[in-house]
This record gives sequence, C-alpha cells and structure tokens, in this order.
Amino acid sequence: MVVEFTKYHGLGNDFILIDNRRSPEPILTPDLAIKMCDRHFGIGADGVIFALPGQEGTDYTMRIFNADGSEPEMCGNGIRCLAQFLADLEGSHSVGKAYRIHTLAGIMVPKLEGSAQVTVDMGLPQLIAAEIPTTLSLPAEKAIDCELEVARKTWKVTCVSMGNPHCITFVDEVREIPLEQIGPQFEHHPAFPQRTNTEFIEVVSRDYLKMRVWERGAGITLACGTGACASVVAGVLTQRCDRACTVELPGGCLKIHWSEETQHVYMTGPAQQIFQGKYVVDAT
Repeated sequence: MVVEFTKYHGLGNDFILIDNRRSPEPILTPDLAIKMCDRHFGIGADGVIFALPGQEGTDYTMRIFNADGSEPEMCGNGIRCLAQFLADLEGSHSVGKAYRIHTLAGIMVPKLEGSAQVTVDMGLPQLIAAEIPTTLSLPAEKAIDCELEVARKTWKVTCVSMGNPHCITFVDEVREIPLEQIGPQFEHHPAFPQRTNTEFIEVVSRDYLKMRVWERGAGITLACGTGACASVVAGVLTQRCDRACTVELPGGCLKIHWSEETQHVYMTGPAQQIFQGKYVVDAT
C-alpha cells in the first residue's frame, strides 16, 4: 500500500498529515505511525495526524499518533498544521476561515489569519486535580505550587489540563535544565496516572516567558502549543505573569491569551508546509 502524505511544522514541532476523510478511523496503525516518524528509517516527525470526517456537527475530526505510537487527546501545534492542511485540501485560504474540529479533548476552533498564522480557540483550561489527572492534591482541588520529588530534588509544580495533562515548573534559567535526563522521570511519575507533559518556564517579564518542554510520548520537542497555553495559565494562577504573553520556545514564539471574559485560552502561531510525498507501507 502507498500512502500519500504532506509534512508540516509548527515552530519545528513537525507532523505527517494524512487525508483520512473517506474513513471514520485512521487508515494506519500506531505501529506504522512509529515507523513513519522514525528520523533515520522513515519520514521523520513528532507525530502522524489524520484528517477524518466530522462528527457531532463538526467540520472534521482530528486523530493523532505520537512518535511512540501513543495517542494524545490533542496537540496545539498539530491542530494549527491540520488547519493549514485542510485549507490546502479545500483550495481555500481565506483569512478568517475557521474550522470546527472534533478531538479527543473536545471541539477546537482554529482560524486562518494569513501569512501562515493560525489562531486556535483552545477552550477552557481544566484545573481540578481529578480532571488533569494528578494525585498531587485532593481530587476536587487545584494543584498549584505542589511539591514533587524528581531526581532527588523537590520541585514546585502547577498542573493544568488543556485536554491533555501538563506539569509546569518555574525555574531561574531553562537552559540549565537537564531535560533529557529528568523529562522521562516527570512523564512517568506515579502522581500522573495518564503520564504528563512537562514544561520548564523562565519568567523574563510579566508578558514574556521562555519555555522548554518534554512531551508525553514524543520527548524533547522544539515547541508544544498546549504546553505554552498551560504555562500561561499556571503563571497567572501563581501570579507570575499576565493573561496575554509571548511564549518563546526553541522553535520560535507563540502568542497566548487567557481571556478574563470568556476564560478560554487563545493561541496564535505559524503552521507551514514542508513537503509532500508517498510512503510505501512495508507489508512485512
């Protein structure tokens, strides 16, 4: 079988996009996604995204397999790439064009802004421990500035879900964090029943944050959209930053706004096509 694909990236967070509109289920298995994401023997990507038919009144459905074959609820950089992919499939890039996308984290609404920029209404952040989920506080309470033991050190962390779990800790300098060593320990800590994404945040000013991320199922990535959203929410909850912030990631910057009026989080950033190709599925 030969699978046609298009590769996109959002601030270096790269994805293989597949037109899956003729089937309500992904046409590839998680094992095949692992092979496609391999950067030496495959195409190379942080994940494979499938554009499926809409459901429950939405325009389309988004499914994603991480590079390790796991399936996250949603991906912020990924849904911006999906919006550009859908515009390319439809042949329409009208500024202001919006899509209602069904995801495992609920309905998301990306909107084309022009110049390869996309704004996404990421919805309401979930702040209750049972919803995140985490055991760092009582199920009905928020997990703000909780103590977490990792790598023989006590970290102060705040937990937020943007449809997927995030553990945010504020540090003096993000470049000093041994991310490759401690990232897996955060991800698989018993305090996170569904594992977690982990963001290390340096506050440059109240409207500018620097971030490094260890993504659940993908490891170190150049950017994480849901992580940037969760980090601004955590910064507001701990009185470290304003509701509108620029978040600088290794791959570039995202604009994040946690609206006081709607309580929704809005993310604006780029999504760019890299190349198109065909992948030959090995029957063995």
